[in-house]
Amino acid sequence: MATQFPDDFKCPISLEIMSDPVILSSGHTFDRVSIQRWLDSGHRTCPITKLPLPDQPSLIPNHALRSLISNFTHTPLPKSQSNYANPNPHTLISILTSKSSPLHSKLDSLSQLAELSKRDSTSRRKLTESGAVSAVLNCLNFDSNDFTLQEKALSLLLNLSLDDDNKVGIVAEGAIGRVVTALRVGSPDCRAIAATIITSLAVVEVNKATIGDYPLAIKSLVWLLQNGLERAVDVLSILAKCKEGREEMMRVKGCVGVLVGMIKNGSSRAVQCSLFTLNFLCCYSEEICVEARREGVLEMCMRLVEDDNDNEKLRRNANNLIQTLSGNPSMR
Repeated sequence: MATQFPDDFKCPISLEIMSDPVILSSGHTFDRVSIQRWLDSGHRTCPITKLPLPDQPSLIPNHALRSLISNFTHTPLPKSQSNYANPNPHTLISILTSKSSPLHSKLDSLSQLAELSKRDSTSRRKLTESGAVSAVLNCLNFDSNDFTLQEKALSLLLNLSLDDDNKVGIVAEGAIGRVVTALRVGSPDCRAIAATIITSLAVVEVNKATIGDYPLAIKSLVWLLQNGLERAVDVLSILAKCKEGREEMMRVKGCVGVLVGMIKNGSSRAVQCSLFTLNFLCCYSEEICVEARREGVLEMCMRLVEDDNDNEKLRRNANNLIQTLSGNPSMR
């Protein structure tokens, strides 16, 4: 059976799988080529909401969705695929939950379930209704060194999180605790997948507060960022939008310093997300503003604005932070 991609992966304009998803100010995501063509034609309304757009609309890269599409489309098919023609999900799930199942059987079951989860949203919904989330969490035992099992389980959980209908249910089943544990003690691959899972789950507004308020979630992300996993700042930039996430970041010692470090030495994407996150924190805390000024953030932002580069998003984020640190009332 040919893989059917989630509708969220398709550009609303071209109806093709997006290769470079970007977010319009209306909040909707399009493939960059399609929405740019729409704008170049003189349109200044969102193709979906029909609401007016600025004269020079910004296109914000949707890194979380791009990562999900990449993970979904590039996961290699398991060997001996012919053996997986008509797998029984209930049988596969029972193998994962049985204490007597050998490791190779669990790995094989996870591979087959992963293929089922890649078919379409209906298949993913049936898997979650059959207890797949609970079975996957059962495999995430970080007291052992079964890194392959953990990585396969997290990859399946990521696939199941693709649909909005599943996101709240996954969190309700207690997935955040296991995912945060993966952030803290998992292998490097596990940590990267776990960060992407949190990004996916945080798309739903109610989940942002749950994740932001979860013990050690923000602290683990800051630690990962400090230790070189730049993807963690993508998650922080999402969680900074909710009260619980911001308050926890303000409590985590060294958070501002880590974000400043990313502004100094991170990739272009990391710099953008760090500026965005720090601006949100500064908008809600004068204490964070003082610390940021003390760290020389205002001067860094001014240099970024003045630098001769074509990264409009980066310059805009830097300029917004300059206004916040300068005490612009409209930003507070």
